[in-house]
Amino acid sequence: MASWFYASEGKQQGPYPEGQFRDLIAQDVVRPDTLVWSEGMAGWQKAAEIPGLIGGGAPPMIPAGGPPMTGGGGYAGAGSGGGGGAAGGRLAVDFGILEFTWRTLVFLIGSCFVIPVPWLFVWYMKWLVPCVKVPGRPNLSFTGTAMTLVPWFFGFIVLAIVIGLVGIPLLSNLLFIAQIVLYWLLLKWMIANLASNDQPLGLSFSGSVWAYVGWNLLFAISVITIIGWAWVAAAQMRWFCRSIEGTRREIVFKGSGLGIIWRGIVAAILCGFIIPIPWVYRWIMNWFGSQTELAPRGSMRA
Repeated sequence: MASWFYASEGKQQGPYPEGQFRDLIAQDVVRPDTLVWSEGMAGWQKAAEIPGLIGGGAPPMIPAGGPPMTGGGGYAGAGSGGGGGAAGGRLAVDFGILEFTWRTLVFLIGSCFVIPVPWLFVWYMKWLVPCVKVPGRPNLSFTGTAMTLVPWFFGFIVLAIVIGLVGIPLLSNLLFIAQIVLYWLLLKWMIANLASNDQPLGLSFSGSVWAYVGWNLLFAISVITIIGWAWVAAAQMRWFCRSIEGTRREIVFKGSGLGIIWRGIVAAILCGFIIPIPWVYRWIMNWFGSQTELAPRGSMRA
């Protein structure tokens, strides 16, 4: 009998035997839109998408050839050199509104004091990363430490203070470039510190700092066109995904500029009412996740 897992508020629950899992379905703990996973599946899927799972009937047919599983439900080839993990699928995001709200408020309020920012950022990432569900990579986690950020963060603050005291307008451009470089370093560090089942994924970001600076400058210029920024953002996301190395699967962003701009407009309107912000954020995150696919190398060009 199959063992089942399901995702709830950003955490993986399970394994559950077939009978107990069907009890959870009957109790409405596992709903049609709940992400579930069992041995032999290529990745997480909504319960309603699996024939025979919701509504009783014969036990669901689990396709063969999925990622190998350990007894605890983890992916056996979690590192980049693992033998499995070639199956594709889309990313998904799942987190509780209440937890998102209080954590975000703590992060924003704490950041006003400046000094705690590196520690708050790592704390927030350690919560947020497991909320992302990646096919074949269960129990995603973040392993970075705040002390790595300290020299970058406080070095930038010192640079900003010095430039402010000197008062030369031309140097403000230097501060802008330094900020972009800092974000580039942060991006590389974040990707390098992703893990699955407590095993480093061995990922790296190969995009050059000059390309990253160029994309940000292009985005800044495109804002002048009012709507062009959305298409630049979509193209930058595709470049970002192509620049992630260390995985046997291609990471492909399929979202369009049109999809970004109308969601951006709706989000801006709703966020004006303050209260909907957590729901809007989860909606946007879910869309970006659904537009990000993992596919065997070369399949997207076939």
